[in-house]
Amino acid sequence: MNRRRRNSIESVSRRNFLKGLGAAVALPAFSSLSPSKLFAAETALQAATTSTGAPLRTAFVMFPNGAIPARWWPTGGERDFVFNETLQPLNHLRDQLQVVSGLDHANANPGDDGGGDHARGNGVYLTGVRLNKSATDVRAGISIDQEMASEIGYLTRFPSLELSCDAKRQSSNCDSGYSCAYQYNISWKDESTPMTPENNPRLVFERMFGAGSHGERAESARRRMMDRRSILDFVLDDAHRMQRRLAKGDQEKLDQYLTGVRDVERRIQKAEQFGPNADPEIETPVGIPESHAEYIDLMYDMMLLAFKTDSTRVATFVLGHDGDNRSFSQIGINEGHHDLSHHQNNIDRVNKIAAIDRWYVERFSAFLDRLSSEVDVDGNSLLHNSQIVYGSGNADGNIHSHEDLPIILAGVGGGTLDTGRFVKHGAKPMSNLFLSLADKVGVNGLDRFGDSTGRLGNI
Repeated sequence: MNRRRRNSIESVSRRNFLKGLGAAVALPAFSSLSPSKLFAAETALQAATTSTGAPLRTAFVMFPNGAIPARWWPTGGERDFVFNETLQPLNHLRDQLQVVSGLDHANANPGDDGGGDHARGNGVYLTGVRLNKSATDVRAGISIDQEMASEIGYLTRFPSLELSCDAKRQSSNCDSGYSCAYQYNISWKDESTPMTPENNPRLVFERMFGAGSHGERAESARRRMMDRRSILDFVLDDAHRMQRRLAKGDQEKLDQYLTGVRDVERRIQKAEQFGPNADPEIETPVGIPESHAEYIDLMYDMMLLAFKTDSTRVATFVLGHDGDNRSFSQIGINEGHHDLSHHQNNIDRVNKIAAIDRWYVERFSAFLDRLSSEVDVDGNSLLHNSQIVYGSGNADGNIHSHEDLPIILAGVGGGTLDTGRFVKHGAKPMSNLFLSLADKVGVNGLDRFGDSTGRLGNI
């Protein structure tokens, strides 16, 4: 093979490999090197347990465009409440969840920023911070799932898992001057780095367990890991040879680049430390199903598998970004969800939004049923040993409100959550709930989060 072709193959191999690692970090431009001397010019780098010793899992699920409050909230008292029509599919699970009212996201309100409630509803949902209104200067805050992952992520093969049934968009203007990064991500590693969710169930499965059929996946994952390490060593060797030819300013840029590469290396070492992947006795998903109900159910199953195999203990799932205008022909609704959410009290449109709200709850209920049927290592169910927040960053989509958000807290938290209740907390920051949930998974030293004013008691 001639040298030019070999170099081309090596460059492509490195690009494809690094793109699969999950963090996009473009190689910096070096003023002291001509373009012909750059290698891979477009390289991309892409402890807590329950009292019985079982892992405590945490998930955050977001549905779009708020809800119809009068159809969402139960009636009655704390213990003798009666589910309204939207939450009726959860009735048989009432002893394993709480309906939580009174939680607000004040930082999602317009203030001086004007329009953009959908971007704010999405970006503030798990961060609790004020977003910087810009299509290019993205600044949010670390999300609560990543606070948890930074503390307990070392216990599992993957610190966290980010899922979506939505498109992937990270740049440009999506809502009244807000970047698409806000509207399509709820998980943030830091104020400027969203954790881009995966929306293809096949890729989620293969990331966790390896490619191929049952019986082949562990060996496939091992070979892939060896290939990753080989290519990463090659990239690092190239970078170190280049470093000697760079001016001081460019050396600093390369150091920043190498920091990202070394982070990938640490992740490889961590994966190796956990040994062979789990190998579920199920077929690998073929991709994204045509049916949206099957799509959502399959992504929920990916989360269940991740929890069941202890691949991770922290997950997020975006059912649809706030502002999503999907139609629901499967239940006889052909208009767009977002368009309908501005119902102006038209009873036909209100009924259709309530039907969509209930449809999402039915999918969530089916997921909880599957968690409840899975026996954990301590003999309890996975649902018993979980804490799962289900809700929206908008309260009433008709008026774009962010007070009294529609929130369900499902799971028993390993016995630490007081379930079977409709709890009215008054006006409290949603961030207070996040602080309390972080305590339960063992996050240490987190005195404040977002706009918190303290822990949320009575959960």
